[in-house]
Amino acid sequence: MSVYTQLTDDQFAAFCQSFGVSFVRAIPITQGIKNSNWFIQTTDDVDGAYSYVLTLFEERPPADIEKMAVILNQLDGKLPVAAPLAVTDSDAGTNSNKRYVIHYENKAITLVPCLAGSHPEQTTQAMCHDIGAALAMLHETLQALQPAEQYGVPLYPWADVRDREMQFMPGDEAKLMSDIWRSYTELPLTTLPNGLCHLDMFADNTLWNLQKGEERLTGLLDFTEVSVEHYVMDIAITINDFCTTWGMAEQGESVNFDRSKMAAFLQGYESKRSLGIDEKRALPVMLAKAAVIFWLLRLNVIHYNRTEGRTGDNIMVKNPDLMKRLAAYHWAHVEKSQNTVFVLSRTTSDNQIVGVFSSIRQAEQAREKLSNSSEFAIKEYTLDQLS
Repeated sequence: MSVYTQLTDDQFAAFCQSFGVSFVRAIPITQGIKNSNWFIQTTDDVDGAYSYVLTLFEERPPADIEKMAVILNQLDGKLPVAAPLAVTDSDAGTNSNKRYVIHYENKAITLVPCLAGSHPEQTTQAMCHDIGAALAMLHETLQALQPAEQYGVPLYPWADVRDREMQFMPGDEAKLMSDIWRSYTELPLTTLPNGLCHLDMFADNTLWNLQKGEERLTGLLDFTEVSVEHYVMDIAITINDFCTTWGMAEQGESVNFDRSKMAAFLQGYESKRSLGIDEKRALPVMLAKAAVIFWLLRLNVIHYNRTEGRTGDNIMVKNPDLMKRLAAYHWAHVEKSQNTVFVLSRTTSDNQIVGVFSSIRQAEQAREKLSNSSEFAIKEYTLDQLS
């Protein structure tokens, strides 16, 4: 994660001492776009190794980071997470009231143990299966924290960013964003299960033992965005990154979505938590909306860097155009499905057509009203096929 705030060695030493850690060296971590992060070497580390990551949260208030510490402790032991160390000051509190955050210029600082493993440059179907299972376990485990709203941070007002950015977009891009957003609002959102969600489970927020053919998940990172959201949105966000191959600059920054990886992810997810019918039906639109959110996020980072005057080689900005192209890919699949009809017909030899419906739900409801519903089948056709 990019380094925005510069600290001296004396400051690092003082912060680490507050957590009971003896400081030797801080090594900037340049990946990411939101917080300032460093690997911390201690007196116990040898051969240039490092044991901890110190994070200075540039935007989130300390109260939000305290909530994150509770969430990580809830997951600890069930998933590979790095729970923040407790402050060792004499006034830090009892075991039941530990303090995990120290303050610097109204910003929060935490120190967490390093997790083993590496960020994957590419994913496999097996890795997609495993991260799907891990995400389902996260959703299930965090249900114990109630009321959920008390632990999650507020969702970011992306509609405000949308309204600001759409003023400067070409017409086709603005229409794409508007169409996806409208389709999202038309989903049966009140019927979709929700709870505490990670909302940023990209591959670069995970660590793996990458021994070929035996890839194993060793770490889940960056819990700063945990909020109450529909589980299927969290699923869509994770699928969008894990199931997409992002081409490097020399490859034209291609965007290649792999539907077989998505199938593996969903199989892994449902090995821990079953998806409801409404969740499955909402997923295509959620995939497009999730891509729009990260399209807006990257535009917002560019806007924020510009207004704050942030410059330098240690500031990394991800290309928003990649998420725009992924949104367009998913929206094309949604539009194709909107040109689909569902034909309810008798399965006997006469194959009598009972009705043609615009949604599978309508067809299923019609079949349930028939006296011998088992004698009727629903088949999906495009309008061209039907004609």
